Amino acid sequence: MLRSSRRRFLAQGGKVLAASALAGVAVPRIHAGEDNTIRLALVGCGGRGSGAAGNALCSKTGPTKLVAMADVFEDKQKRSHKALSEQFGDQVDVPPERRFLGFDAYRKAIDCLRPGDVMIQATHSAFRPMHVEYAIEKGVNVFMEKSFAPDPGGTRRILRLAEAAEKKNLKIGCGLMCRHSASRQALIQKIRDGAMGDITLIRAYRMDPGARMGPFKGGQSELMWQIRRPYFFLWVSSAWFIEMMIHQVDECCWIKDAWPVKAEGLGGREPSSIDCSQNLHTYAIEYTFGDGSKAMVNSRSMSNCHNDFATFVHGTKCAAQFSGNVHAPTVHIYKDQRSAKNNIGWRPEREKISPYQVEWDELLGAIRHDRPHNEAKRAAYANMASIMGRAAIHSGRIITWDEMMASDFQFCDNVAELTYDSPAPVRADAQGHYPVPVPGKWTEI
Repeated sequence: MLRSSRRRFLAQGGKVLAASALAGVAVPRIHAGEDNTIRLALVGCGGRGSGAAGNALCSKTGPTKLVAMADVFEDKQKRSHKALSEQFGDQVDVPPERRFLGFDAYRKAIDCLRPGDVMIQATHSAFRPMHVEYAIEKGVNVFMEKSFAPDPGGTRRILRLAEAAEKKNLKIGCGLMCRHSASRQALIQKIRDGAMGDITLIRAYRMDPGARMGPFKGGQSELMWQIRRPYFFLWVSSAWFIEMMIHQVDECCWIKDAWPVKAEGLGGREPSSIDCSQNLHTYAIEYTFGDGSKAMVNSRSMSNCHNDFATFVHGTKCAAQFSGNVHAPTVHIYKDQRSAKNNIGWRPEREKISPYQVEWDELLGAIRHDRPHNEAKRAAYANMASIMGRAAIHSGRIITWDEMMASDFQFCDNVAELTYDSPAPVRADAQGHYPVPVPGKWTEI
C-alpha cells in the first residue's frame, strides 16, 4: 500500500475512485490517556482519505489511532472503516457513535479530538477551506489532500488559514507528496548547485485516455450526484485538469523556486463528444516565470493517442527527467539536451521510503517534537498557479499572477449552507449536459 497511489487503497474492499465529501450525528469526546498517542479524525472516507489514514497509522514516529470518521456517503464510510479495521486492528477505534454522516459531520468528528491531534481533510476541495478553518479554531493540526480549493476565493482563504495556523503553532501537511521524494530532492539540490546551468524550459505531461461522464437523468438529488463525480465539475473539486495535473504544476514551480507571473494556453474537446461533464479534453499551458523562462504543461484525455506521464527539465548545460509514470521517482540528469536512456550521466540513490509515507512521518514528527511545519502557503500557491493556467485556457486570455491574487471568485459561494436537500450549484440542461467553458465568454477569476 505504501508504494502505490493512495487512491488504490480500497481496491480490495470495493472500487473507490476518489475521496468523497463530508458527514453528521452525535459527538462523544475521546479523552486522552497518559500516553503520547496522536488521535486522528478522517473527514472524507474515499480512497485518498483512507490511504492517508493508512500512512498515518503506519508511521513509526509514535503511536497513532483513528477515533472518528465523517462523510456524506454511508457506503464509502463503511468500506473505509472495514478496510482500515482489517489492516490496522486496534489502531482503528471508531464505533458507530463516532462515525458521522452529513454536511456538518466534519465538526462532530473534529470535536472528538484533543488540541494537538490531527484532522485528515480528504473531501473534495470545495469543502476544504471550511473544514480546515474549524480545525484550526479547535487547535487541531491538519493534513489536507490536494487539490486545495476549486477557485481563487477558496485558495486565498487557505492562505489566510496558513497564517492563522502559524500564529497558533499548529502543523499543516499537504498532499503534494512529490516534494517529499528523496530522488527529486537530490535533483533539486543538483539544480541549485548549478549542475544544469540556468533552467530555461520545463516540460510536463499527463496524457492518457481520461474519463467521460454520462448525462444526469434526474430522479435523484442532483447535488449528491455531482459530489459523487468530483472530477467532472468545477465547483466540487476543480474538475479533471487540476485534480490530475496540480503535481506537475507544483513540480515546475519547485524546479524554478518561483511562482509564474503569467499563463496562456489552448484547449478543447474531442469532436462530437458525448461527454456531459464540464471538462475540456486537452489543456496546453505556457507558464512564464519572472526571468522569462517557460514551463509547458500539457494534458490530453483521449483514447487511441500517444500517452505520456513525465516531467523534463532543460538547463543551459544539459537536460534532466524530474518525474515519471504515475509520479514514479524516475529521476536522472542527461549528459546533454538529448532525453534518451543511453545518454544518462547521473542518477540519485534509489528511494527507500515512499513519499506518501515520508510526508506523514515529517508531519507527525513535527507535532511530537514541536518543529515548524506548515505547508499550507506553498500548497495554496501551487493551487493558484494551477487555477491560473486553467483560467487562461477557459477564458482565452493571458492571466497574470497579480490578477489571481486579487480575485475572490468562487464557483459556489454557499458551500457552508449545503444540505442533502439543496439544489446543485450548477444545473444540467434538458439533455443532462452541463455548461462547458467557452473561450471569450467564460470567466473564473
